[in-house]
Amino acid sequence: MKLAILYVLVSSLLLIAGPGFAQGQLRHNATTLYPTYHGLIMAGYQGWFRAEGDGSKGNRFVYGTPERSGIDAWPDVSEYAKTYETPFLNADGTRAKFFSSLDESTVDLHFKWMQQYGVDGVFMQRFYGSVNPGESRREATQVLTYALSAASKYKRAIAVMYDLSGLRGKGEDCSAIISDWKYLVDSIKVTRQAAQNTYLHEDGKPVVVIWGIGFPDRPYDIRNIGLERLIDFLKNDPVYGHCAVMLGVPTAFRTLDNDCIHDPYLHTLIRQADMVLPWTVQRFSPLLHNDMDRYRDQVLEDEAWCAANHVEYVPCVCPGFSWHNLSRYEFPDDVKPVGSIPRQGGRFYWEQLSTAIRSGAGMIYVAMFDEVNEGTAIFKVTDRPPADTAQVAFLHLDGKPSDTYLWLTGEAARMLRHEEPLTMTMPERPAAERPDAQRPTAERPDTPRTHP
Repeated sequence: MKLAILYVLVSSLLLIAGPGFAQGQLRHNATTLYPTYHGLIMAGYQGWFRAEGDGSKGNRFVYGTPERSGIDAWPDVSEYAKTYETPFLNADGTRAKFFSSLDESTVDLHFKWMQQYGVDGVFMQRFYGSVNPGESRREATQVLTYALSAASKYKRAIAVMYDLSGLRGKGEDCSAIISDWKYLVDSIKVTRQAAQNTYLHEDGKPVVVIWGIGFPDRPYDIRNIGLERLIDFLKNDPVYGHCAVMLGVPTAFRTLDNDCIHDPYLHTLIRQADMVLPWTVQRFSPLLHNDMDRYRDQVLEDEAWCAANHVEYVPCVCPGFSWHNLSRYEFPDDVKPVGSIPRQGGRFYWEQLSTAIRSGAGMIYVAMFDEVNEGTAIFKVTDRPPADTAQVAFLHLDGKPSDTYLWLTGEAARMLRHEEPLTMTMPERPAAERPDAQRPTAERPDTPRTHP
């Protein structure tokens, strides 16, 4: 009798609370301006850039010195509210300046650009080294907090991407990520912004990404770091779960060869997730004859495999690649040339975007928004970087304006949503939308957009 009464009481509470209670949505906002990834082009956002004088702890100033630098692409800092002098010199002899991701004005400007040019949003990278309590987590969380506020202000989609880089596998596992997700949900309310909620959802669930699964150069074994437990927690925990899980995997995830581990357990993990993102940076190049045909075939075959295995597919694109300066000391026996995968003034980027869209992609991931270390940034990068030194050389933009790749991303997003006809030829920019003219803001409606 008591059990029957208790059952009735619990059932009544569930009915009163609604389906969100049973699904663990007490800690997540059930509504968002972005209920689906479909129809969106989103980029990865590092947010790890520090500068001397910004209050950060430790010597992590990525621009380095004229003898040793960690970046290849120099940001256009003309619009930043706060910048910092560096040891590098401009052509006129003045000190070159850099920004810091720890300044709220920096993050605000980046999201303002996203809105201005029609970039739909970003995945905030959260590295394994930043998930445990300490200064690194404090700084990463500070940047994420600024980003959540700016995403709400400018109506841009936002989601968390856990990057397993830094996980050594020696007594470390994904339990730290479980603890960190609880921390983010409770402490900064990552899935329920105070103002307009713009956290990305898919199928009614907040999207969480786990990146770095299946790469052979990693020191951890995917079989013994608790990945299944992490996926199950994110999907099924009654308080912090009910999330849509996306996995970042190698290009050859289907065939388990080339850049991928030869372990079918990877497929077991993928089938437990909701979405898959193959990493194709450095796997394709405009210097190879008809390489876009190979990229097209890759996308089509990936789509077919994902459909057969009931997971959603997100193709990856990038504007180019360059890590000459970083490779000088990280890989001294294999120093890369500047612009080893050339941007070609935007042509290579557009070829990937248009090929992915024509091949049926419903959503696209751009690597990356602010990655100046590897020269894949689509945000404003200058064509007039500091002067080269004997040990350091910087990437140039083929004479293109610094906002070229932001503009191209916005154009592609409209074509992805069929708001403009798709063109395989890189579009020409109207005179009214060039840097010396005011570009109209790409507003997002105040009500959630339905699945196209």
